[in-house]
This record gives sequence, structure tokens and C-alpha cells, in this order.
Amino acid sequence: MEAIQEGGSSKAGKSDEDEDDDDADKEEDKDVSDVVTSDISRLKAARPSPIEVLDRVKMNHTKETPRSTIKSVLQVSNTELKFSRDNLRRVEEKLRRAFVEFYQKLRLLKSYSFLNVLAFSKILKKYDKITSRHATKSYMKMVDNSCFGSSDDVNKLIERVEATFIKHFTNANRTKGMNILRPKPKRERHRITFSTGFLGGCVFSLVVALFAIIRTRNILQEQGQKQYMDIMFPLYSLFGFIVLHILMYAGNIYYWRRYRVNYSFIFGFKQGSELGYRQVLLVGFSIGVLALLCVIANLDMEVDPETQEYKLFTELLPLLLLIVMFIVLVLPFNFFYRSSRLFFLTCLFHCLAAPLYKVTLPDFLLGDQLTSQVQALRSVQFYICHYGWGDFRHRTNTCTESDAYNSFLFIVAAFPYVFRLLQCLRRLFEEKNAEQGYNGLKYFLTIMAVCLRTAYSVVDEEHKFVWRMLAGIVSAIAAIFCTYWDLVLDWGLLNKTSKNRWLRDKLLIPQKKVYFIAMILNVLLRFAWLQTVLDFNFSFMHRNTMVAVVASLEIIRRGIWNFFRLENEHLNNVGKYRAFKTVPLPFNYEEDDDKDN
Repeated sequence: MEAIQEGGSSKAGKSDEDEDDDDADKEEDKDVSDVVTSDISRLKAARPSPIEVLDRVKMNHTKETPRSTIKSVLQVSNTELKFSRDNLRRVEEKLRRAFVEFYQKLRLLKSYSFLNVLAFSKILKKYDKITSRHATKSYMKMVDNSCFGSSDDVNKLIERVEATFIKHFTNANRTKGMNILRPKPKRERHRITFSTGFLGGCVFSLVVALFAIIRTRNILQEQGQKQYMDIMFPLYSLFGFIVLHILMYAGNIYYWRRYRVNYSFIFGFKQGSELGYRQVLLVGFSIGVLALLCVIANLDMEVDPETQEYKLFTELLPLLLLIVMFIVLVLPFNFFYRSSRLFFLTCLFHCLAAPLYKVTLPDFLLGDQLTSQVQALRSVQFYICHYGWGDFRHRTNTCTESDAYNSFLFIVAAFPYVFRLLQCLRRLFEEKNAEQGYNGLKYFLTIMAVCLRTAYSVVDEEHKFVWRMLAGIVSAIAAIFCTYWDLVLDWGLLNKTSKNRWLRDKLLIPQKKVYFIAMILNVLLRFAWLQTVLDFNFSFMHRNTMVAVVASLEIIRRGIWNFFRLENEHLNNVGKYRAFKTVPLPFNYEEDDDKDN
């Protein structure tokens, strides 16, 4: 009762002015409440209830898996909504990626606006300096008052994206969220540079030591020369091909960065995970050091005169090194550039599973790299035969005399081109582009040429002339077709109407002679297969050495091709509307009004 009396007395003690203010506040609150209620009722009327919303939500399934590809071919619906744990995890991951990409584009837009304002300022200052006028202030006032100079919409949108991402994806942890949205730029580490230089010096020293051992011990003149070149050289040449390809890729990265080719964007690397040329050189030199150490250890030609057996450990060294490389490549642990290894394995699996996966640029570029490593794949085949069915203790095997082994020579040589042919057919089916059909024809001709050259190398002497003629004719047609495709379509050169005669309108390298030298080298290296048909023999060079040299020339040609292929992609992808990075959303919402429209 006392409380009620106190409340009543306090209320009675208020002035008339205060009562008028309270009435005004109540009226204002009532108006706001009416507006909010009307807005809510209008929104409820405009959109269906939450349960009905779910009926309109469809899961997006792009053609990225064999299952989705088969369903699309069979025209099976693949848009059902299933709230399983895996679906929700994929939805969250896609939304997370979409937010990050959208945030990065907003930051780029903000930087673009700032750079343009700065450019106006510098241009006007230069203008005032040359003309002795004072127009900067008036013109910059116009720029500052313009939409792109004064609008704050981008900043507000950036703040909204930050707040939403931090709230829903990092559990309100701002530090963690900003680290994801704004990844720190990679800094060059001195230990990487030191390790790369150190291992490069080791490779050079081991090569000198290898030649010195061969020279001083006169190994190439002994009876074991033929046996060593026939058995051990193909085993170790595999590592030479791998290292050479890695070194060419490191050179490509160096020149891509020098001429500002956005290779990380074109390949689709995760931001901050792309390797620099120093890291790639580190990988190549590491493999080279291990391989050279094994070669030097394996040059011990001492053999037991009674059993004619070689040392077991040294004979197993190349196999052990190959197993170690494979284990490091497939290990899922976060060491030794895990992101790059996973990216490589993913693209490799997409190549092997063609045409069940949608073909992207990294996939078919990797397929092209495999077509230049046919001899390396044949070395893997020789590994299986030598250690599986041969007598490696005595350095003897009958691989080249086996019909099964010779049959697999055709399969191993052709399957990289078969995968590329299937990728071209997939793109022809999806894009309805006749150019992909001609590209597939190019690989079909190459398959025929490779098979005929392989047949020529394994047939009897009495049938060699016929197979030589067939292999030469088909190989020449395939080489001419491939050379034209490299220069005109992949590189965009030989354009006689260009402002740069016989080149492109847009060039990154200022020295035009580089392009003409590259075209001449491509033609010459394309015809390195002539050695296979014409049987060029040198007295100072073993046949396997000649095969390795020809294979190395093809790897070098591919390395040169890589630079100009990506340069053309960097300059001309706008013409095919590929100059942006699409981020697939996990679902879409279908409105009746949209359908009617």
C-alpha cells in the first residue's frame, strides 16, 4: 500500500508539461509500433512461411563428380534437399568460400577506386606543372564530390560482410575471422632460399663427381657398360625426367611473375598456397640430390665371381627412392606443401577419370604435361617388370623379349593422349564448340602416330620398312597439325592482321624476337620423333641415352609451351568471358514471380 501511495504521489507530483511529453512519447511509440507491425505483416504476406520456403530451396549440384555426371546423362533429378550432416558441411564450406571471395572482390573494388582518385590527383599536378595553372583544386573538388569519390557504399558493405562472417563462421572470434578474410601475404623465407641454393650446389657437385668416377674408373669401357645401360639407366632416367620437368615449371613461374601473368588465379590455387619458383626448385633439387646419390652408390660394379650377384641394397636403391617419393606425395599430413600436393593429386585423378569430371583448365593442362612424359611412364613400366619378374640380383630380365611387356608399351604410350581425347569430347558435349572436336582429332592422330612408332620399334627386321613408312607419314601429319594448333590456337600467334606482324595484338614480352625464336624451337622440337623412325645412331651414345635425350627435348618443348599458353590465357580470356572467378552457391531459391517472368 505504501508503495502504491508513493507511486501515486510521485505521479501526482509531475508537472503538466511532463505529462504532455509522456503523451507525445506514447503517441510516437504507438506510431512506430504501428509502422513496424505493418512492415512485418507486409513481409509475412510477401513471403511464405518458413516451411514453405524450404519447399522452394533446391540444392545446387554442379557436374563435378562421376555420380552427378552419370545422373545428368541419364536425366535423373539431382536437386533434392537433404539435410544430412555431409550436405550441411558442404553448404557451410561453399558459403564460407563465397563470403571470402566476395570480400576479396570488395577490397579490390575499394583499392580500384582509391587508385583512380590518386591517378586523377597526380595527373592534375602534372598538368599544373606543365601549364603553370592551378586547376587541381577545382577539378579534384569535382572528383571528390562524384559518386565514385564520395560514395561510402563499398565500405559499408565490407563492414556488413565482416560482421556476418565473424558472427556465423568464426563464432564471434574477430581475430580468427579477419585472418581468414584478410590472409597475410606470403613472405619469402631465408631458409628456403638458403636450402635451394645449397641443394643446387649439391646437385652440381654430384654431377661433377659422377663424371669423375666414370672417367677415372673407365666404367663405360668395361664389359658391364651394356648391362648397366640396358638395366640401370632406364630406372634412373625416370628421376631425370621428373627433375627436368620440375625445373622447367620453376622457370615458368619465375617468368610468369616477372611479366605479371596471374597464374595463381588462372590455375585456381587457394590464396596464399601457390608455390614460388624457389619452393619448386627446392623440390626438384631434393629429388635430384637423392637420385644422384643413389646413382653413385649403384655404380659399384663389383660382383661375386661365383654367384654373379650384385649387392642387394644398392640394387634396390632406385625402387626405394621411387617408393619414398610416392609416399611423400600421397601422405595427408600437413608438411612439405600439403595444399599443392592435394591440388596435384586432385587434378591427376580428374585426368584419370575423364570424362566423368567437368574439365577445367588445370585438368587439361596437367593432361598435356602427361603427354610429354611418355618415356617416364614407360620407365615405371620397366620398374614393374624388372623388380616383379626380372632377376634384379643379377641385373638380368627378359622384359623386352616378352609379348605382354611389348603390348603394354602401346597402352602406356597412348593412355595420356586417350585421356586428353576424352576431355575434349566432354568439352565438345558440354560447350557445343566445334573447336574441341578438332582438338580431339589432333590427339587421335597423335595416338595413331605413337602406336605406329612403337610398332616399328618392336617388329621384326623384315617388316620394319613398311612400319617405318606408315609411322613416318602419320607422325608427320600429326606433327604438322599439332604445331599449327600450338602456334595459332594455344599461343594465339601467326596472326597476319595483327598490329604486331605474325604475332598477337597484346604481348607481354617487349622483345618480339623471343616469340619467333619460340615458334622455331617448337617446330624443331616437335619433330624430334624423327630419331625414332630414322634411327639416328652415334658411336659415342648408347641407344637408351638417345631415347632419353629425345624425351628430354620434348619436356623442354612442353616447358616453353606452358609459358606462352598461359600468357595467351592471361591476355585473351576476357574475350571468352573467363576473366572472373565464379563461386558456386550451395542452393538456389525459386520464386513464382521469377518463373512467370
